[in-house]
Amino acid sequence: MARLRVWLLETRPSFLLLTPIAYSVGLASALFEGYSRPLNTLLGLLGALLAHISVNVLNDYFDYKSGLDLRTRRTPFSGGSGILPEGLLDPERVYLLGLGALLVGFLIGVYFLLTLGLQLLLILIPAALTVYLYTTHLSRWYVGELFAGLNFGPLMSLGAYYLQAGRIGGMPLAAGVVPGILVGTLLFLNEFPDVEADVGVGRRNLVILLGRRRASRLYALLIASTYLYLIASILVGSLPEPCLLTLVTLPIAYRAVKGVLANYDEVPSLIPAMASNVLLVLSATALTALGLALAVLL
Repeated sequence: MARLRVWLLETRPSFLLLTPIAYSVGLASALFEGYSRPLNTLLGLLGALLAHISVNVLNDYFDYKSGLDLRTRRTPFSGGSGILPEGLLDPERVYLLGLGALLVGFLIGVYFLLTLGLQLLLILIPAALTVYLYTTHLSRWYVGELFAGLNFGPLMSLGAYYLQAGRIGGMPLAAGVVPGILVGTLLFLNEFPDVEADVGVGRRNLVILLGRRRASRLYALLIASTYLYLIASILVGSLPEPCLLTLVTLPIAYRAVKGVLANYDEVPSLIPAMASNVLLVLSATALTALGLALAVLL
């Protein structure tokens, strides 16, 4: 039982909550337009969770192999699981777990390709490449934050919608931008504690490029842009008015931004802001999905 628990912890289960919440944005978009396929919903969610598990596990493996895990200051939100540096699991078996999760997720994708059409490749190919190449390539090219946002935002929303409607639609794309920006900031902020360690193993991200001070200002700008985008999308009719519910997260956003601007260079003092940011990402994404669902009733 203890061994099973270690394997479970290796998948970073506390981070997996993001997947069903982001997935629900696409589902709610489909529901708004009258589409509902329960079996596809469950199978698609399983595939999305397997992809998330794969990227978590492979990231842990490659960070261990590069020596990054031995350099980082672990926080509740960054620095890896700590399982491989402590010798609790065999690294090569962990690598196989990551590949296995990716393979099963790929097979689920093949099933949907056969039943719903090849247009789904436009979503599946970039998603699969990001899962496998994130740590080894994307995190070294200053685009890790962008691809994380794309995968948990527009791509996941479009994918969930496609499994219901059998086509790509405008509303899930518009709605998916909200979690897309927010998830990008989630990764972005979680990079602040590891700047020196990341440089040492050849990683290249926006925090390294800008420095923590300027990066903290970019963080504030990205958070503000999320709300401005949401309001603009509602005004032009891309999103329904109930999505204004997302604005109730503004106090959380203010707390996170204030903490980052004040403590960008002090990791222990930054942790409460990182916690607020996680809460912001999850709650704002969930409320965007809820707004879409409520629009069905109005």
